[in-house]
This record gives sequence, C-alpha cells and structure tokens, in this order.
Amino acid sequence: MVFHGRLVKITVAETGTLMDKCHPSRKQHYRPLKRHLRLAVSLIVLAATLLLPEIWCAISLSNADVLRIGKRIWQNECNGTVAGLTSWNSGENFASLGIGHFIWYPEGVHGPFEESFPKFLAFARERRAAVPAWLDQSHACPWNSRAQFVSAQGSSQMRELRQFLSHTIDLQAQFMVARLQQSLAKMLGEAESPERANVERQFARVASTPHGCYALVDYVNFKGEGVLHTERYRGQGWGLLQALEQMRGSDNGRTAAREFSNSAAAILRRRVQNSPPERNEARWLPGWLNRVHTYSENS
Repeated sequence: MVFHGRLVKITVAETGTLMDKCHPSRKQHYRPLKRHLRLAVSLIVLAATLLLPEIWCAISLSNADVLRIGKRIWQNECNGTVAGLTSWNSGENFASLGIGHFIWYPEGVHGPFEESFPKFLAFARERRAAVPAWLDQSHACPWNSRAQFVSAQGSSQMRELRQFLSHTIDLQAQFMVARLQQSLAKMLGEAESPERANVERQFARVASTPHGCYALVDYVNFKGEGVLHTERYRGQGWGLLQALEQMRGSDNGRTAAREFSNSAAAILRRRVQNSPPERNEARWLPGWLNRVHTYSENS
C-alpha cells in the first residue's frame, strides 16, 4: 500500500495491477447539475493521480499484511470457517459469498446494496484462477431463494463453490484491498465541497498503520463506500464516507484508529435508528458494534 501526501494509492508488492475500476451495480439519480459537478470532481482526482506522480512518497503494505487483513475479515464474516464462505442470511434476497460475504443476486432480483461477487469473479479470471465451469458461465446466482440455497448445501455445485472460495483466499483479500484503492476518488466525488479535504485527511490518518488499513478495508467491504444513493435510510448513508466525515482529529496511529472505530459505531447506530422497522436491523447491531470495536484493538 502506498500513501502519497494528499492522495492515496494502494499497491501490493509482487501482485501487479490489482483491479480495474468497476461501475456501481445500481443506478443513482442526481439532478443533472449535481451529477456533472460530481463527475468533474472525480475526473480531477483521477487526473491528479495520473498526471502528478511527483507528489507521491511511498509506504508499502506487504503481501503478508494483505493476507493478514483478509483472514481477519474472514473471521469477522464467517468465523473463519469454510462453511461460512457460502451464506444466505435470513430476511435477505441475495447470497453472501467468500471471506467478505460478497453479494450475489438471483436473476431478476434487484436490491439497494451493491453487488460485488460478479466483480470478484472478473478479478479472479483476470488472474487466471481456476473457476468452476458452471460458475464461469453463470450471470446471476443460480439459487432463486434462501430456501433453495439452503436445500442445495450438499450439492456438487455448492461443494465446488466452497472449494473455489477456500482456494482463493489470497485473491479475495487482494480484491478487497483493490476496492479500497478505488474508494477515495469515489468518496471525494460524492462528498460536499467543504468536506473533501477533511475526508482525504481522515482517510490518510487511519491508513497510516497496517492495522488502520485493516479497519478501512474491512469497513468498506462491510458497509460500502457510502456513495450509492440507494444505500440510504431517511437520506443518510452508513458507509466509509459517512464515518470519515464525522472525524475531526489530527493524530495518526492508535488515536486515528480509535476515532474511526467510534465514528463507525455511531454511524451504524444511526443506520439502525433510521432503518425500516420491518427489517429489524437492531438484531444485527451488537455484532456490528463488536466488529468495529476491533478497529481500536492492537492499533
């Protein structure tokens, strides 16, 4: 991982290019002027990244650090088990796969949350991973409901899926780090003008240590960048952007990680307060808070 002054670029030693930029899986609805302004900001950030390499001074995140982050997220999402790599939570209309519980919707099903499993498959193909033939040809989750998914737990397809996921832990970790690589430009494009400098500053503070990088990678995988307007309750998001916007400190290291942990917890509490009652999201809040508490541990 490489940090460059005001901008941040993430790289992993000996892995080559991590990931091409992917478009969000859900359409957003902005007023035309706002959309054009935000697009302009994103292009400016991208241009600065490409055209001003001289402002960058490097700090690296090793392959071992990336794998360590991936395994910790695997513990967070799946209790570190192979069985947990293939899940479909009660009350949800999508499968949750891999160490990051990447979302995969069935054919014709649409939801407010960004679909990430097809993006991981594309990432794995680019790196010549052996993808099962049926999976390589699937354009959507082949199981149409949680009941079908649960009934298929002993099927050959499910066994092949688990084997594929258990053999690509390193690629999944790289994929999640790559998502963080893309997140800063996305967040700056979405943030209001007065908040952009603070978002950059807070991102760099938290990313100043490998443990802080774990916190950022985990949260952006866990709750997204916070840029999709479909991922809002009562107009308020719960992603990485919203957690960073609430921060105001200046110290790096442990202080930054603790502040990020507290901010993330506050954002998640707000999400539950704003959520539709029928989703009963309060049942998940204790686990969510335990998860973000790990961001302040061993920092």
